[in-house]
Amino acid sequence: MVIVTQQVTITTGLVDIGFARRSLAKLFNSEQRLKRKYGDRMATVIMNRLAVLKNAKTLSDVPVAKPERRHQLKGDRIGQYAVDLVHPKRLIFKPNRDPPHLRPDGGIDTDRVVAVTVVKVVDYHK
Repeated sequence: MVIVTQQVTITTGLVDIGFARRSLAKLFNSEQRLKRKYGDRMATVIMNRLAVLKNAKTLSDVPVAKPERRHQLKGDRIGQYAVDLVHPKRLIFKPNRDPPHLRPDGGIDTDRVVAVTVVKVVDYHK
């Protein structure tokens, strides 16, 4: 289970996880609410993905291979990342530092991202 402080941030000494809205923090911090909204399977996968994020030292520690499959988004979601949930849903999040640390080529330096903000669960393929 995930614990939220008053600032809607999880501080674990590893990656800090914040939420874009208080309602999202409330949802993600209740297994019962997650199950009610998304069903048992999806709730379990969401909790697993949060655990992977929470236990990573930096964003680069979140696997790019399945089942998590961390990937950077493009187009109108540039600067955001996603991890796979139950197909076709994705957990969307972004680095919590604005502007994010960048590599010399202009991409986000995932080795330096230690805090993220969860934006939403969505099927962005529609």
